[in-house]
Amino acid sequence: MTDDFGADLLTLLDEDGQEHEFEVLDIIDDDEGTFYALLPTFEDPQAKLDDEGTYYIFQSIEEDGEQELVEVEDDALLDRLAQEFEAHFVELYPDEDEAFGEDS
Repeated sequence: MTDDFGADLLTLLDEDGQEHEFEVLDIIDDDEGTFYALLPTFEDPQAKLDDEGTYYIFQSIEEDGEQELVEVEDDALLDRLAQEFEAHFVELYPDEDEAFGEDS
């Protein structure tokens, strides 16, 4: 999902109408739907340093003719998607594991 022009960003509204910006890390499109791995962005550089790198998985649905991203409720599906995304992250970002001293 990286390109020469920068990260793909999405702005989502929560239940309270607050905007949250995310970087699109990856997308899985399979028989069960289209799923996005999203990483929060931060305006404050210190907040970015303090973040644990937690990403979120959302499913794309169509409601009233518009695309919406919703949380994945099924724990088994969420676990499977997390494994798929993380395997793909190793391929997309091979130097990240080495930087943190993790083995593949």
